[in-house]
Amino acid sequence: MAMSVGSGNGSGEPEVMSEMNTTPLIDVMLVLLIMLIITIPIQLHNVELNLPAGNPPPQTVIPEVVQVDINAAGVVSWNGEAINDREVLDSKLSGAAAQDVQPELHLRADRNAPYKAVAAVLASAQRLGANKLGLVGNEQFAQ
Repeated sequence: MAMSVGSGNGSGEPEVMSEMNTTPLIDVMLVLLIMLIITIPIQLHNVELNLPAGNPPPQTVIPEVVQVDINAAGVVSWNGEAINDREVLDSKLSGAAAQDVQPELHLRADRNAPYKAVAAVLASAQRLGANKLGLVGNEQFAQ
């Protein structure tokens, strides 16, 4: 901001300003703009929709839990009942796979169980379609 100290002729009369001071004009325009923005009502856009009613949630059926254990000798047991024949195990697995709500098969192998026995049970379950199978009791191996 420059200040005019006087003309160079020493007459004492102030110089005529050739430019208009626009600062007060801009201030007034900004105040008017803010008042206009405040007074305009906020329009809420509502769209009326007829949404279809949803289906009720299906009945939650808790599946049966079957314990399949394999001991250190490789003997498979189904809910505590020892199974020595692969055909009996296959029939139980196919029966479980054929149910509407398949039971959860919890396979728990002993620490010293042969891998071949565990792999055979897993392969039979996959082949027969028993797909709700989980390995439980693996906390003992997390060392």
